[in-house]
Amino acid sequence: MPPLHALHRPTIRELSTFLLSPPSQQQPIRCISHLNRSSKAIRSNTVPPPNRHLSRGISFSTPQYASPKPQTRDRGPASSENTQTDFAALNVLGNTPAPSTSIDACLWDGFHLDSGVKITGGTGVLLVAGEAFAWRPWESPVPSGKTLSLVNEKGQWEVGDEAWGLLGLVWPKPDLLILGLGKDMRPISPRTRQFINSLGIRVDISDTRNAAAQFNLLATERGISTIAAALIPMGFREGVGVVSGEK
Repeated sequence: MPPLHALHRPTIRELSTFLLSPPSQQQPIRCISHLNRSSKAIRSNTVPPPNRHLSRGISFSTPQYASPKPQTRDRGPASSENTQTDFAALNVLGNTPAPSTSIDACLWDGFHLDSGVKITGGTGVLLVAGEAFAWRPWESPVPSGKTLSLVNEKGQWEVGDEAWGLLGLVWPKPDLLILGLGKDMRPISPRTRQFINSLGIRVDISDTRNAAAQFNLLATERGISTIAAALIPMGFREGVGVVSGEK
């Protein structure tokens, strides 16, 4: 019985070269055994050099398949197709006029309204049912007894019940009151929140800039009869009053 020889497993490179190369006249029919014998002979005759180290270099060249950098940003003439999306037409509030009491600018000592009315002199504004009222809640009696104060001993924003007298008289009452607390935001006291809720009005607090933007959006979307705003000037400082600039 002839001795058995272990089969040599060719490498992927040898296998791909063997399968992709055209057949020769000596071997019109290719077989994997031919590849085993030829690769074995090549490996036996090849002597690897001593201390051979394989190293792989890093190429910093741009790959050939990368798209070239555009020479210009010009996209050519505008398309005349009617399939283009008009994003301006997607604005459902584009044709809705803004309320006359929407806030056009927030100043340190007042506000500018969209109707052209300017509230200055360190006065806040109370926007209810499409009307603007001057509002200075820091001058009303507060539970803490401090003057020019809107913060209680717990660090919560709090005013007296007299500051909300207008909300108790207006009818129908708004569904939501957006309260702008000035430059900074802090929690309101449970007593103040409970009094506003007792009038059937929900309250949402924010700093004055964000409160003005929120009022403009909701008053345009839902109507001025359901959204009200009470805004403190951004220049108000505790125990000092309203200042004309950032300090």
